[in-house]
Amino acid sequence: MLSHHQIWEALDRLAERHELTPSGLARRAGLDPTSFNKSKRLSADGRLRWPSTESIAKVLDATGASMEQFMAFMRPDAGPSEQQARQQENAFQPQGGSMPLLGFAQAGAGGFFDDGGFPAGQGWDVVEFPAAPSQKAGVYALEVQGESMMPLYRDGDVLIVEPGAQVRRNDRVVVRTNEGEVMAKVLLRQSPRSIELLSLNPEHPNRTLELSDVAWIARIIWASQ
Repeated sequence: MLSHHQIWEALDRLAERHELTPSGLARRAGLDPTSFNKSKRLSADGRLRWPSTESIAKVLDATGASMEQFMAFMRPDAGPSEQQARQQENAFQPQGGSMPLLGFAQAGAGGFFDDGGFPAGQGWDVVEFPAAPSQKAGVYALEVQGESMMPLYRDGDVLIVEPGAQVRRNDRVVVRTNEGEVMAKVLLRQSPRSIELLSLNPEHPNRTLELSDVAWIARIIWASQ
């Protein structure tokens, strides 16, 4: 019986065979570039998401791979891919116009950020970006999941976040609490003891947080819409 892990593993190996990222593989197959991102492999409530047979068929057609070759990538004895080996040595090494990507639902879990809010650890995906982010160290992307940020940000939108940047009143920011809650808001006011945040969705309340309860704040510098 095929497992969720084996199917996604085979897609990752096929992408690497053609020197593509999962996003690049999806784009070559005529799919949404985020279709195969790691953040899309689990739903917001933790349920497994499987690639459709139509998506797999389009990938095989775009790469010229046979179903037998695709199945071979699922073998446990195939060993770690070169990409996975590099990830074991370093969490990620985005090059050129790419940057690390994570879904909002995963961002609240431990192990993805250092104490300063910079991306760290394993499990990040990579998303292509029109301009190289190298001028801003630590810049990364978060993928919106769900409808909690409507109407400004929709499910699937990608937010480019700059940790360590100075934040000012009315900036759009991502805030992570010490308890692991991650939210995108507008910074209304910051005092030596607390911050006031405006909700992007009028159906959700504004928030006031003690600074002692805030792990980090990062400024949103761009959004795909």
